[in-house]
Amino acid sequence: MAAPASAPADSRSRQAVRDVVFVDGVRTPFGKAGSKGQYAQTRADDMVVKVIRELLRRHPELPAERIDEVAIAATTQIGDQGLTIGRSAALLAGLPKSVPGFAIDRMCAGAMTAVTTVSSGIAFGAYDVAIAGGVEHMGNHPMGEGADPNPRFVSDKIVDPSALIMGSTAENLHDRFPTLTKQRTDAYAALSQQRYDEALRAGKITPDLVAVSTRSEQGWGLATTDEPPRPGTTVEALSGLKTPFRPHGRVTPGNAAGLNDGATGCLLADADTAAELGLPVGMRLVGYAFAGVEPEVMGVGPVPATEKALQRAGLTIDDIGLFEINEAFAVQVLAFLEHFGIADDDPRVNPWGGAIACGHPLASSGVRLMTQLSRHFAERPEVRYGITTMCIGFGMGGTVIWENPNYNAGGAR
Repeated sequence: MAAPASAPADSRSRQAVRDVVFVDGVRTPFGKAGSKGQYAQTRADDMVVKVIRELLRRHPELPAERIDEVAIAATTQIGDQGLTIGRSAALLAGLPKSVPGFAIDRMCAGAMTAVTTVSSGIAFGAYDVAIAGGVEHMGNHPMGEGADPNPRFVSDKIVDPSALIMGSTAENLHDRFPTLTKQRTDAYAALSQQRYDEALRAGKITPDLVAVSTRSEQGWGLATTDEPPRPGTTVEALSGLKTPFRPHGRVTPGNAAGLNDGATGCLLADADTAAELGLPVGMRLVGYAFAGVEPEVMGVGPVPATEKALQRAGLTIDDIGLFEINEAFAVQVLAFLEHFGIADDDPRVNPWGGAIACGHPLASSGVRLMTQLSRHFAERPEVRYGITTMCIGFGMGGTVIWENPNYNAGGAR
């Protein structure tokens, strides 16, 4: 019998886990999907290119050849969202051909998973600097386009048929938690619109956006603002909207995110590499978790994901001073808040509004949450920890815990 191979002597084989930092994030303005939306004749991959180029423009201290990976998510990976979009967008953006890239899919948590995937590589020592993000052109590719769900999902009762329709899963949440009334979801939706409008007027939203050249029947244009927001939305106006997923239901176009187009991206790095290159640090990764739930109530997914992430990080919900929760549906956010005993209008939750106001281009949204959390951290040195969390189609949730590098121990959280 051959003798066992001896362990490598190189100390790199025993390298400790490295700190991962979120350097910066940007996004395109989000548009309304469809023939009248601002991106109706704009390619999805071109939106990603704009994001990558903007990250490099904002950080000339980062040599492009130091980027070790480009991970871009898309829920529907066909057409202008296909062809391994992380690699193709890197090439189109002018990155050196030595920079690799890949595509990733975890439905709405695609960009979130792109971040956690490359962050794990950075922590392990496989990468020093990476770009992660996501894109969704729901006008070009409606949700589920080209999908062929196995009939056994329903015939073998693996999932309830409603699991395949996201709006129906939100109605199911209302059924399961009767305290989550339509009145509460409409009030939350109106608050999201109000907070977004206040943040926009205060100059909080625009700095994260990169303008995108657009093409339409009228000629060339420039997308500089989010298209979905409805300032001045009232609970009274929301109360009269139709319920498309169920007669006399509770989920409406007003208390849910719409169908949207947009792209996001961020820079992630090893803490020592960031210091070497002079890159700013927006926040430090503490930990993350994904969890599965019954697909027909996928909106409750952030609850077990957050509990798992907190337990693994040795923290409790009381340690969290800021929450960026994706607003796929208002009822999903309220399910999370009620579980953890947080008020519907808690100012720590989505301080600048959320997806109900600005839009939710599926796989791109995770990085929007992260970018906004890093901006909150810069303004709130009394807060040490924050989370980004979201529900995920087909019964999942994802949560990432972040630490504020500006934390002042004399503050509250």
